[in-house]
Amino acid sequence: MIQVPTIETQRLVMRMPELSDFEPLCAFYASKRAEFVGGQMEPEQVWRHLALEIGHWQMLGYGRWTLVEKETGKAGGIIGLWNPEGWPEPEIGWDLFEGFGGKGYATEAATAARTYAYETLGWKTAISLVDPSNHASRAVAQRMGASRDGDFTHVRMGTLEIWRHMSPDDLASGGMEGYA
Repeated sequence: MIQVPTIETQRLVMRMPELSDFEPLCAFYASKRAEFVGGQMEPEQVWRHLALEIGHWQMLGYGRWTLVEKETGKAGGIIGLWNPEGWPEPEIGWDLFEGFGGKGYATEAATAARTYAYETLGWKTAISLVDPSNHASRAVAQRMGASRDGDFTHVRMGTLEIWRHMSPDDLASGGMEGYA
């Protein structure tokens, strides 16, 4: 069984998804916020999705973390590394729960996830898939220095924009400085 690392940023703790995340996930997947990540789900489907998030770690050795706000201890989203069957390549993805958007949390946590992917897992590249109508998610990708790299058509989610993150070499040579 893989040991999932806990990552701390200035304002966040990123930890293994767990059963206590079920209720916040149910609220997220019952809300309009779920429209960009496959749509709304009933609690039974959310339970299966939570099991999928946990299982992704076990199957691939990486996955998405539950984002916890240090100040309140509340779960604020699911953010991290994602590459399920049917995906074009490994992704850095972010889903923020209601009340946690607009604070820079997605950029803060996704940047930490990218650092983990590059420095710990040895990834040489990563993408983020963005629904064309999701302007907030596109802005996160841009703040991270990602550039548009075509489209991907998913069987269930339709056409998604591919945003390619800077490589470890580009970041090491100061590439992110222009986006700080």
